[in-house]
This record gives sequence, C-alpha cells and structure tokens, in this order.
Amino acid sequence: MTPKPALSLAAVPGRRQATLELAQEIERRGFAGIYCPSFGDGMGLSLALALSTREIRIGTSIANIYTRHPHDYAQAASTVHELSGGRFVFGIGVSHAPTYAQLGVHTGKPLGDMRTFVERLRAAPRAGELPPVVLATLRKRMVRLAGEIADGVVWANAARSHVQASLAHLPQEKREDPGFFVGNMIPTCISDDKAAAAAVLRRTLTGYAMLPNYNNYWIEAGYEEEMAAAREAAKARDQEKVASALSDRWLADVTLSGSAAEVREGLEAWYAAGVKTPILVPSSTEGGQMKAFEELFAAFA
Repeated sequence: MTPKPALSLAAVPGRRQATLELAQEIERRGFAGIYCPSFGDGMGLSLALALSTREIRIGTSIANIYTRHPHDYAQAASTVHELSGGRFVFGIGVSHAPTYAQLGVHTGKPLGDMRTFVERLRAAPRAGELPPVVLATLRKRMVRLAGEIADGVVWANAARSHVQASLAHLPQEKREDPGFFVGNMIPTCISDDKAAAAAVLRRTLTGYAMLPNYNNYWIEAGYEEEMAAAREAAKARDQEKVASALSDRWLADVTLSGSAAEVREGLEAWYAAGVKTPILVPSSTEGGQMKAFEELFAAFA
C-alpha cells in the first residue's frame, strides 16, 4: 500500500486555532507530516504544532534565511525540536529576488549565504540540540551543497521527470541513507473536472514561472520552449500569456490533479522517482483551504 503523503499547512489571521484543529485531524488520519511554508510565521506555527500534536513529523518548508539572524533561528529551532520530542525538521531556503526587494534585504551569492548561515546556526551558543537541517533546492549546485552540509533536500514544484537527475548530484552515501530527507512540495487539486483543476494549478504556478530561478530550473528539466515563452510574457507583465505558455506536459510533470484515483496513482509515481516525502499543497476548484483538505481527506480515507 502506498504510504500517505505529508501535507503543507499554513495559518492565516483569524484561523490559527482552526489550523491547529486541522493539524490534529491530519495526524489522526495518519498522514506522514505537516510542513509549514514560508509565508506567515512558519516557526511560530511549528511551535504550536509541537505542542498540539503527538506523533506526526512537523517542519518548515521553508524558513527564509534572510528574515532572522541564524543565532535567533537556532534558539527557535532547538526549542521546537525539544518540545516536539525530536519530530521537527528545519527546512531553510534563500527565497527569491522580489522577496528581498520587498524586505529591503541585500544578499550575497545564494550558495555562500547558505553555507555561512548553516555554519552560524550550528555555532550558536546555548541553543540546545538542533533538528535536522534541510536545504531548499532547485538546481544542481544547491543539491551538491545540501549533500555536503545538510541532512536533506526539499524542492517546491520540482519536475518529476528530473528528480533522478537532480538526486545524482548527491554523494552516494546520502542517496542511500534512509535518514536523509528528500522532499518536494507538490501543488495538488482533486477534481473530476480536469480542465478546472488544471486552470487552478496554472494560476497557482504562474507567479513561479515568472521567477528567474524557477524559469532556469525548468529549462534544466527540459522545458526550454515553455520557459522561453513564459519569460517573454513575463517581460511584458502579461500573466495570462505566462499561464498559457505552461504546457499540459509540464503541468503533469510538476503537479498532481484529476480524480482521487488519479492523484493517488500520481503520488505513487513521485515515490518511484525518489521523493521520500511528497508534501501535497492542496487547492480546490470549489472553495478555499478547508474545502481542499476535505477533498484530500476523502481521497486518502
């Protein structure tokens, strides 16, 4: 039987208590983990999850390394790790240029900044035991760095057909280590109306296709034509044209959609590709977050 996936869970103002209740339901239903994305306070939510759940694995996917000092992150991560009984995974990433601009943050080179952050995190005084550190990756150089300094890798919106090529950049001992985290956040929409589900996912991913880092990654994954068209449309700030550039072939490689049976079958393919921890990011053609989780629960009942 295919293991249940992990799920991505965010808390928005006014629904934070309801989010914790939802997390308890996710745990009760036997899902593999709960991972908190970068928007909102993922660390705060992780702490709340540590205290309101008992067994399920929890983590950040991801925490932005530029928003807090590594010594501060070390204190917070070790606290969540201890209070969760060792269930916490600290996923970290460098985010993207528009986020830096919004925050007024001046960055260096991503690889150098990440290496320095991890060094400072682990050198923080009086932090206590740190959780596993997992690097958000896209292209091969960050994968190699994760194989050198981290306890795992996590993608968001990876191309399934490219996963094995990406994992080949890890040392063999890391690829064979069952404790080395390999995750991917997969946009997911369950609906018998395939066209409607595809439209939801295209809207979700249009902004990503306009980011140079993602554009370059998907070119590396074999989608040169789609990304060239998306890049030209992005220059004109034409989001509809960006969305139309994203082919059905690309969408099927990056997301999960369709009927419950089709999504379960697609999940099996992600496991077969080498993703140990698929993290489904739910959306719905019929409503918001709660409706999307209802559909996921029904699909994996």
